[in-house]
This record gives sequence, C-alpha cells and structure tokens, in this order.
Amino acid sequence: MIADVLAETTTRMSRAVDAAKEDFATVRTGRANPQMFQKVMVDYYGSPTPLAQLASLANPEARSLVITPYDKSALKAIEQAIRDMPNLGANPTNDGNIVRVTMPELTAERRKEYVKLVRTKGEDAKVHLRGIRRKAKDELDALKSEIGEDEIARGEKELDALTRQHVDLIDDALKRKETELLEV
Repeated sequence: MIADVLAETTTRMSRAVDAAKEDFATVRTGRANPQMFQKVMVDYYGSPTPLAQLASLANPEARSLVITPYDKSALKAIEQAIRDMPNLGANPTNDGNIVRVTMPELTAERRKEYVKLVRTKGEDAKVHLRGIRRKAKDELDALKSEIGEDEIARGEKELDALTRQHVDLIDDALKRKETELLEV
C-alpha cells in the first residue's frame, strides 16, 4: 500500500520536474530556439491552437527562426500571436509564405529580468511538488487504520526524501538556466 502511494508520487513528481524544465526552455537565452514558441497559442478559426500544430519551425541561424504554416491562411494569425506573446520580445515578419522571426540582442537588464522570471517559474514548480507531497501524505494518513504508525512514519520519511530529491532536480535545472541566461 505504502509502496503504491510512493510509486505514484514519484511518477507525479518526475512529471512536475519535466514540466518545469519545459517551462524553463520557453524562456529565451541569446539564440532562437523552437522550444521558446511551445506556449504560443494561435487563434485559428476561433479556437486557440498551439503553434506547433499549425506550422513547422526551423532554426537556420542563431538569432532567427523560420515558421512555415501548413495552412497559408493562418499566416496573419501566427504573426499576431507571436507579437502578442509576453516575454518574447520578437518581431515577426511574413512574406506571404513563411513567417520569419528575428530575436533582438539581449541587454544585461533584460537578462536579469529573464533570470527573475525563471526563478519565479522554479518556485512555482517547487510549490507544485509540495502540493503533490501533501496529497501523498494525506493518502498515507488515510492508511493508518490498516497499517501501523511505524510503517506510516517510515513511508513519510521516504516521501520527504523523494520531495528533497525532486526539489534538488528543479534547483539544478534552475541554476543551469540562470548561467545560460547570464552568459554573454
């Protein structure tokens, strides 16, 4: 019973760490990266659609990205969605067939803003991990009538170790992203 709760918690925490890493990847560094555009939602015939489902993204140069829509009628909507995306700072242009996005050079001030943004995202991920831990602890407490308190205490210690391990993974990813952002 305890092993099942811990196994499910491990899976959920690992998914939360992966989601945090993907979220960190959406914050731009000094070069254009298709992952930065994963959260861009395009208003396609009245429904918000992820950009990756509407177009292919190619990275021909370090600071530029070429977006080729599968449906040419979505060009204006894609261009507008990129322009409206916060924290991107990109200025897209289209030539009737493709959307070309050139990323501006990052200033030191903008890099510091991105570091703050990444730290906020990291803290949100840690809060999510603590929520998963709290739910698992409640599940363990519900098992007290079936299993002895010593077993529950051992399970809680394992749960705390799991939580620490996953928080450390988020901290490591956060440090890597910070150094990547501050690198000139």
